[in-house]
Parts: sequence; C-alpha cells; structure tokens
Amino acid sequence: MDDIKGLVFLVVNGSFVDGHGIRTTVFLKGCPLQCIWCCNPEGQAFHPELKLTSAKCDGCGKCVAKCRTGAIQIYSGQEDAKVQVDRQLCTNCGECIAACYTGALDCFGKYYTVEELFNVVKKDEQFYRSSGGGVTIGGGEATWQPEFTLQFIKKCKENYIHTALDTCGYVTVPEGIKALEEADLLLFDLKGMDVEQHVKSTGVSNEPILENLKKVDALGKPIIIRLPVIPGYTDSATSLKHTASSFAHISLQRSTLRAATTTLAPASAKAVAICAPRPTDPPVTTAVLPFNANISITCMFFTVL
Repeated sequence: MDDIKGLVFLVVNGSFVDGHGIRTTVFLKGCPLQCIWCCNPEGQAFHPELKLTSAKCDGCGKCVAKCRTGAIQIYSGQEDAKVQVDRQLCTNCGECIAACYTGALDCFGKYYTVEELFNVVKKDEQFYRSSGGGVTIGGGEATWQPEFTLQFIKKCKENYIHTALDTCGYVTVPEGIKALEEADLLLFDLKGMDVEQHVKSTGVSNEPILENLKKVDALGKPIIIRLPVIPGYTDSATSLKHTASSFAHISLQRSTLRAATTTLAPASAKAVAICAPRPTDPPVTTAVLPFNANISITCMFFTVL
C-alpha cells in the first residue's frame, strides 16, 4: 500500500456540503470530463500544475530567473508589475516556486501515500464522530485514481470513519467500480440526462454514467444525486422533467439541484485551466418536478466560470 500514491490538489476541513455531518473532503486531481461550467478547473488535468495567485505577486522577478523555458515574464506597461505565465511554455517543473517568497506561485497537486493522507484526515476524527460525519473523496474524478481511492476508503473504514465518494459516474475500470461499491455513501454528480447535450457540455456520453448508476443502485447503496442547473444547458422544463422521471426508478437517499448563478465573478483567476465562456443572459426556466415524495430537493449556489 505504501507504494501507491494519489495526486491531491485540495483538502477541505469542516465541510458541511459533501455528505452528512462535519467532513473532511479530499480532492483528487484529474477528470475525464471537461464540463464547461467546471467550478474546479484546476482539478481537470492528471498531473501537477503551476498555480499563480496574481494578488500575492509583488513583481520582484526572482521567479523569472529560475524559469528555464522563458514561460514566466513580468507584465510591462503598467504601474503594478505582475508575473504572467505562458502555459504553452510552462513544463510545471516547479523550480520557480522556491524563489517566490510571497506565495504567489505554488503547485496544484501533491502526491500522498494512503498512510500520509489518512494521517491528515484523522486529525478531525473527533468532529466526525460527534456529528455523524466522515471523509469524502472527490475531485476531479477519484475513480480515475482507482487503486489509491479504493485503498484509502478501506483505510478509513478500518478505522471506523464513514466514507463518501463524490463521483461523476464516468468509471471505466473494475477497480473504479470497486471503489464505488466500497464507499459508505455515494454523491453522484450527474451533468444532465440528454445524451447529445451531455457530449456538448462535458465532452463525453452519459450512457456509461447512467449504466454505472444502475449498477450501484442495484447494490442498495445510499446515493445522493446532485444535478447542476445551468441556464441554457440543463434548466429546460423538458430536461428537468426527464431527470425527475429517471430519478423515480432509483432508490435515492436525497436529490440536490445545484442552481448556478451568473451574477458572480469567475471563481478562480488563479486556475490554470480555461473553461469555455458561459452564455450571455441565458434564459431561465422553471418547471414543476414530479419527484417521488421520498426525495427531498435542496437548492445550492455555486459560480459558473
């Protein structure tokens, strides 16, 4: 187990939105989907990436001298000089990070062994037990680091820590399915039910996703489905009614509609990935959803990049 390493880009303590109770959410890096509304674009690539927080940069230029490829330069023609990174030239070697004393340069992605990551999450064990919480593994898409995810879930369960796996459902290897089966709770992030629209919005078909949802549902696994309601993409009455009727045949614990807002600024100027532009003044539609009475619906808000 010690030789298995996972690439993690974020650990959030005290989360209340990724399962029951107080939780620590671990975000693994790398995702097979390229959602145009992705709220964690820094988690898409399967390798570490240079992180730049311009607000912390004082324009000292020490990082420029460290860059062997010329990817880092200082903005010219403005009073408040800042560093800029040419992503086409950057090799993500990380040598510039050591020269940055302000913390403007850092790295998205750090490798952990199962034991190392467990030592991080177990620090909040008392909060898990007092609140009925636990550890949530998300991403990116955690099942695309299948061996690490499976072993980490087992390690938590061996120590009586509740586990939740946040997944988009696009799981293509047996080890990934085993990870879904091993987790105590599944947070299933569906991106829409229409196949054609799903391909346009995420780059992949939702057919294997829905098949995997049927598989885990057949196991009697507790499932919370979370669906982003994106104006112009997944908010049509037809789409929502199709989704609702599909949910009626699944043994859900809860369904959450995650309502997007287009009034907020992009969430991650420091992110290394660039998402497609959101629609301008998209139509907002509403629909009466014929959900099963046992399913509760909660609306949450997040920013569309």
